[in-house]
Amino acid sequence: MVKKVLFIVAFLSQSIFAVNDEAIMSKKPEAKLSDYGFFKSHKDQIPNNNVHKYFLQTPLFSDYSLKDRFVYIPQGKKAIHSLDRVYEFPIGSALVKTFSYEMASNENKVLLETRLLLLQETGWSAHTYVWDESQEDAYLKVSGKTIEGIEFLYEGKPKKVNYRVPNQNQCKECHLSDDKIIPIGPKSRNLNFEVIQNNKIINQIDYWIENGLVEIHQPQQVVADWQNIKESLDDRARAYLDINCGHCHMPGGSADTTGLYLTVNEKDIRKLGVNKPPVAAGRASGNLMYSIVPGKPDKSILLYRMKSQDPGIMMPESGRALAHSEGIRLIESWIKNYNK
Repeated sequence: MVKKVLFIVAFLSQSIFAVNDEAIMSKKPEAKLSDYGFFKSHKDQIPNNNVHKYFLQTPLFSDYSLKDRFVYIPQGKKAIHSLDRVYEFPIGSALVKTFSYEMASNENKVLLETRLLLLQETGWSAHTYVWDESQEDAYLKVSGKTIEGIEFLYEGKPKKVNYRVPNQNQCKECHLSDDKIIPIGPKSRNLNFEVIQNNKIINQIDYWIENGLVEIHQPQQVVADWQNIKESLDDRARAYLDINCGHCHMPGGSADTTGLYLTVNEKDIRKLGVNKPPVAAGRASGNLMYSIVPGKPDKSILLYRMKSQDPGIMMPESGRALAHSEGIRLIESWIKNYNK
């Protein structure tokens, strides 16, 4: 009798905290985030046993928001390492990213939205869920949303933003490559550093391998942490441009026609923007001549567009309402000291 009870408890426990594989594969997205079963506790962002939190060495800037990232790969399947690209994930995989702020009024963390990338038979599909006031669940939002007047803390200082939840078309602006939606962050070079998992320090790729998420491979590269001043200025700047710009400015990306490629492994300095004129002149170029003018950040289109908050000028054109002061200072210093 005792064994039977223990079996029932174990079965129910697995059922309650099981990811809904059918929901991931469904052509119609679920109405609620909870319908997918990614979390044991939605409010506290505690993942299911088969859902793993992960971190990026240099993350994408999104108006100073905090981000919790999670990966789910169906049991018995593994992702495959792809040189200079995101892992090749098996069908049924999911990438989950929750955006939040530490509020200036009470220092409580408030969840704003959770974005899903679900790998189905036809490819990746992107869906956005906006959190309710109770913070107990998030609900599908196809058309996007603006959450006005958010006052939050960044490194202990108050800031204010009109936060923009993207619509489905805006998701494609960043995630499109060769006319297909793809993830941006989980490349081996962005994961290849030590993190704390299960109360121990471990290389993140080793953690993925130990937990059966990826096949064993030898990572070729470690991307820099753009905030780590112990690393070279060039490495930090290239890492920053790679994650913030390189997913569009790369061969096959949505900005392929510009001929400006900002991935970390681009070797052609002309394609990187050095003394490269824009493909189209006009207001967005600020009447400047070249993307990057070595030694002259104030003459460089790249920095001009980073500084702008005008929707018709700023880069990236989606995913931010604020200018990233720290990133701007980094790229400004890089261009000023550029000597190649």
